[in-house]
Amino acid sequence: MLFNELRKQGKLANKRHPMYEKNKFGKIFGYFMAIFWLGYLIFFGTFFAFAMDGGAIEAYDLLNKGLMIFLVLDFLIRFPFQKTPTQEMKPYLLLPIKRNRLLDFLLLRSGMSGFNCLWLFLFVPFALFTVTRYYWFTGVFTYCLGIYLLMLFNNYWYLLCRTLLSEKIWWILLPIAVYAVLGVVEFTLGNPISTFSMHLGSAFISGNLLAHLGVIAAIACMWFINRWVMSGLVYSEVNRVEDTKVKNVSEYKFLERYGEIGEYFRLELKMLFRNKRCKSSLRSIAIVVVLFSCILSFTEAYDGNFMRSFIAVYSFVAFGTVLLTQIMGFEGNYLDGLMTRKESIYNLLRAKYYFYSILVLVPFVLLIPAMIMGKIALLTAAALTFFTTGFVYCMLFQLAVYNNKTVPLNEGITGRQASGTGFQSLVASAAFGVPMLFYFSLNALCGEVIGQWILMAIGIGFTFTAHLWIKNIYNRFMKRRYVNMEGFRDTK
Repeated sequence: MLFNELRKQGKLANKRHPMYEKNKFGKIFGYFMAIFWLGYLIFFGTFFAFAMDGGAIEAYDLLNKGLMIFLVLDFLIRFPFQKTPTQEMKPYLLLPIKRNRLLDFLLLRSGMSGFNCLWLFLFVPFALFTVTRYYWFTGVFTYCLGIYLLMLFNNYWYLLCRTLLSEKIWWILLPIAVYAVLGVVEFTLGNPISTFSMHLGSAFISGNLLAHLGVIAAIACMWFINRWVMSGLVYSEVNRVEDTKVKNVSEYKFLERYGEIGEYFRLELKMLFRNKRCKSSLRSIAIVVVLFSCILSFTEAYDGNFMRSFIAVYSFVAFGTVLLTQIMGFEGNYLDGLMTRKESIYNLLRAKYYFYSILVLVPFVLLIPAMIMGKIALLTAAALTFFTTGFVYCMLFQLAVYNNKTVPLNEGITGRQASGTGFQSLVASAAFGVPMLFYFSLNALCGEVIGQWILMAIGIGFTFTAHLWIKNIYNRFMKRRYVNMEGFRDTK
């Protein structure tokens, strides 16, 4: 009864959320993209079934050897698309309800996520063409059940890593160490990991009960580990005490010479480097950009033309796409104070624009080794720099008019379940997809050099007219200020 009640209240919270109406179009677009990619998985599952047929070993044994690859891919894909489950726990903790029951609800809701069924769209068609030959449809069912259990285990493994990573950035060493050890064992000791996964997949197909029970036991262990970790984090969030011992205070006094814009620039720096949620987002995306840049510069893993372009575009738009989609959301915690001064929002937007424009220099510097090695042209990096500070930021800053959900600065697990991510995800997808579309289209139509000059010209045009479109955003925000302020107050 408690689980059903929490689920109903979660649905009501979503419907009553100020961003609910804006999320509708984003959700429809998300469903369309989901159907598109699920179709791709069905295609690849069918393709693998025929491409692997006729070899020395059965097709399903060959695919089962690579189960660990699918688990690693699933783990990485979850980071941009799956967030840790949250629930506004504080009201429930005042009631005679055990904390572990609330955490069990969060874990159960995570386990029931449709994301855990994603890879079945590849394995089901693959099994229908390969497994039915010897084991009929019973083998297909037991095989797909085993794959689902593996993905469910991977879900709780990802949840553990993501929860720990949100607390301390150094926990990123945990998954890196685990996958590094598995890789070393696989390639130095005669492929024991792939052999084990092949036998495990065969046990799933044959309906071996012990194989399924073994994975279920591993899921149960990961469940209890997650509950233990999350219980400690909930306790620290709900009962946290203000820390009066400040080890290091950065006043950024050199910004005082720039007046009110300098003050808002300093506010942005302090918000990103001192608050848990902002700092976690900034660090996470910084690690991804550094990792991609190093892989591109010092390895041959992404030497293909498409992947080089993909990493270059992603590196430049990553910081804005992750942080600017929440624009004005963090300020919703203290927006009433900002509105007491004339045109303070305008100067706040200008300071944000200057800060994130400077932040674009980080991927530019990180990609210098790739430029020296000839993997990325200097013209490409310059064109993407200006296109990001111009066109992409103009697109992302439009969210300042419509975002009216307060984003907690420090809460994690105990924060509100409802989040206005549908509309924001749509804009974030466009902020990444439009540069890719412009980049490849202009290169195909006008040639690589001319296409990049055109891309740079578009970016420079938007960059040098930033004061005009920021002023337009400010005027539209002021027309909606009472609607937005009501939304910010309702979601504090």
